[in-house]
Amino acid sequence: IAMLVAWTLGEAALGLAAGLATAWISEVFTIGAQALSVQAGYSFASSFDPNTQADSGILQIFAQLTAGLLFFATGLDRQLIRAFALSMETCPPGSFVLHVSMAEMLIRLGSEAFSLAVRIALPVIGLLFVVDLAMGILGRLNQQMQIISLSFPVKMLVSLAMLATIATAFPLLYTQQSARVLQVIGTIFSRH
Repeated sequence: IAMLVAWTLGEAALGLAAGLATAWISEVFTIGAQALSVQAGYSFASSFDPNTQADSGILQIFAQLTAGLLFFATGLDRQLIRAFALSMETCPPGSFVLHVSMAEMLIRLGSEAFSLAVRIALPVIGLLFVVDLAMGILGRLNQQMQIISLSFPVKMLVSLAMLATIATAFPLLYTQQSARVLQVIGTIFSRH
């Protein structure tokens, strides 16, 4: 019975590692959307998130749905099933052993995902900083204007326009991150 428990724990660790690596892909877009929504003023608007069963920001839900759509549109679902099928040959059930290097790969993958999320959100955040600066200068020059009431719609409009511009790169970024994740999963499956 101890051998069965060891096999079960090994297979659970294998599935957990592969699932965590795959989850990092969608977290890229969610983290970027979170950083953007705080700066653009969308963090005030929340909606029911069907994935987490809680209230989430509108841009986070949009990012999760976009990542889910890209998961199937790029064929990552089929590639993961193919990787799991090949793992039965390279790493038969009961032969998986968790190594420290696998945890290091997953941590490195998480840091790469965070870095990519910041790089996605940074152009929009930079533009919003310029908009804030311009609004501040306008407010100083003409103190009778109610700039604060104008700044929220302007920031939301500018952020949506910039987000629509950079959204054309999302499939390419998703594909590149998917290739990196599949490489890590392949490395995890080949070690036993």
